[in-house]
Amino acid sequence: MSKATPVTSTFDAVPVLAAHRFDEAALGRYMERHVEGYRPPLQVSQFQGGMSNPTFLLTDGAGKRYVLRKKPPGKLLPSAHAVDREFKVTSALNRTDVPVARAYALCEDESVIGQAFYIMEFLEGRVFRDVALPNSPPAERRAIYDAMNDALAKLHNVDYAAVGLGDYGRVGGYIARQVKRWSQQYEASKTDDLPAMDKLMAWLPENIPDDSLTTIAHGDFRLENLIFHPAEPRVLAVVDWELGTLGNPLSDLAYNCLPYHFGDPRWGDIIGLDYDAVGIPSEEAYVATYCKRTGRGAIDDWTFYLVLSMFRFAAIIQGVYYRGVQGNAPTPEALNRKDKPRQLADIAWGLVERAGR
Repeated sequence: MSKATPVTSTFDAVPVLAAHRFDEAALGRYMERHVEGYRPPLQVSQFQGGMSNPTFLLTDGAGKRYVLRKKPPGKLLPSAHAVDREFKVTSALNRTDVPVARAYALCEDESVIGQAFYIMEFLEGRVFRDVALPNSPPAERRAIYDAMNDALAKLHNVDYAAVGLGDYGRVGGYIARQVKRWSQQYEASKTDDLPAMDKLMAWLPENIPDDSLTTIAHGDFRLENLIFHPAEPRVLAVVDWELGTLGNPLSDLAYNCLPYHFGDPRWGDIIGLDYDAVGIPSEEAYVATYCKRTGRGAIDDWTFYLVLSMFRFAAIIQGVYYRGVQGNAPTPEALNRKDKPRQLADIAWGLVERAGR
């Protein structure tokens, strides 16, 4: 039985955690200068859904709401928490059919609140935390998964050069860079010996498929990173763009499909369901729908993309746990993630072994 919180509202926020407090008066002064329409005074609360860049709900004196994302405090891993890149990609995608929140202002001056941050539009809506969607009837589940699939396909169909993102990353070679980056990030945040992670770090570089395919890649595309309309199965915004770059779209797709292979109390479990009965598409059906929307044929090396996605996720969660140990994670829940990298790595290595046989 899933233990995930099924659905939350974008209004759900708590008082700012002690580790993430900042000079709210300084932020208010910044917004008066840089955010059109802002009216003092400012009220600040904190969202608890994410595990990486701390995210805050801002309410001005007229009752208008905004969202702020900033780098976390403390020593950070190389190239992580790039809020400037989040701002860049969402600003560009505002001009496309990809659903994103409007970006208002980027502040890279750390003297304002202690870390770089950006401010974007607040959207009233629902965030589905449990991939099994236990509170939804089958028809709504089917529509929600289809809307998620459609948002991913729209993103990958964008002409990145035409929207000014030609310098958002390098063209080609994404998979090799991902293997290298997450191996380094894992090593930099390692707290325990994980034999399966060591095996994956040796296997992945030797089995990289054709690495020329390039689109905008979100890097963390999953149900929880979508804001849905309050009453309709419609995506209002794709959020949490911290890992966005130019990259291989099949990596995004495989990452989006991880719940078919790995259940977790935090996000639910859909492994082994009667998919037709519950209204959730099977992995094969979900991938086929995406391929139709993006004009692709069959995907070769699908196992590799799944294994890479599990390895990446294991490295990301290891970094979250590492920051939790340091005391600068966005939520105390980070300390509960200690066993997840091992579980993900073991499942990924199991896929490698089955594919080898």
